[in-house]
Amino acid sequence: MSRARITPYPDGPYLIRGDFEITDHHGRPIETRRETIALCRCGASRTKPFCDGTHKVIGFEAASAPAEQPLR
Repeated sequence: MSRARITPYPDGPYLIRGDFEITDHHGRPIETRRETIALCRCGASRTKPFCDGTHKVIGFEAASAPAEQPLR
C-alpha cells in the first residue's frame, strides 16, 4: 500500500488515501473499513471523526489551499 496522502477538499472533508491508521486520543485504533476515508472538517458530522456530508447542509466553507502565513 502507498504512503498516506491527505487532501483537503474545498468546502468539504479531508480525504485520506494510502497506508494510514486512525486512533483516538488514547491511542486506541478507530476501525476503518476502506483504503480511502473522509474526515470531518466542519465539526458538525454525526459520525465524527468521519464526514457524513453535513458540511453541505450547514454551508461550511473552507479553501483547499493552505492559508497564507504572516511573515514574522
